[in-house]
Amino acid sequence: MNSKAKSALQQYNQVGVHANVEGADPHQLIQLLLDGALDKIRMATGYMINHQIAQKGSHVSAAISIIEGLRISLDKNSGGQIAENLENLYKYMEVRLVEANLKNDPAILKEVAGLLGEIREAWVAIRDQVQAAPLAAGTAP
Repeated sequence: MNSKAKSALQQYNQVGVHANVEGADPHQLIQLLLDGALDKIRMATGYMINHQIAQKGSHVSAAISIIEGLRISLDKNSGGQIAENLENLYKYMEVRLVEANLKNDPAILKEVAGLLGEIREAWVAIRDQVQAAPLAAGTAP
C-alpha cells in the first residue's frame, strides 16, 4: 500500500472512531476501549510474527495504555469485590503484555486477548440485561 493510501486509511479510521465515541453512552465507551485494546493486541501479534519490532512495541504500549485507562476508571466504591477483581486482572494483563513485548512471545498476547475477550463478552451481556430489564418491567428504555 502506498503512503497516500495508508494516510487516507488512517484518517478514515480516525474519523470512524471519533464518530463512534461522540455518539456512545458510558457503557459503549467501555466496550470501545475493550475493542481498541483487543485490536492493538491483534496488531501487535502480527507485527511480532513479522519481526517488525517498532510497530509491535507501539501497539503493545497502546494496549497497555488502554488497559491502564480501564483500570483507573473502575469505581471501587460502588463496584466492591468485582471492581477489585477487575483491577487485579487488569494489572496482571499489563504485566503480561510487558513480558510478551520483552520476550516476543505471541502466546502471551493470545492469553491477554483471551482474558480481555471474556471481559468484553461479559460487558456486552450486562448491557443486554440492563436494556432488557425495563422492558420486562413494562417500561420503555
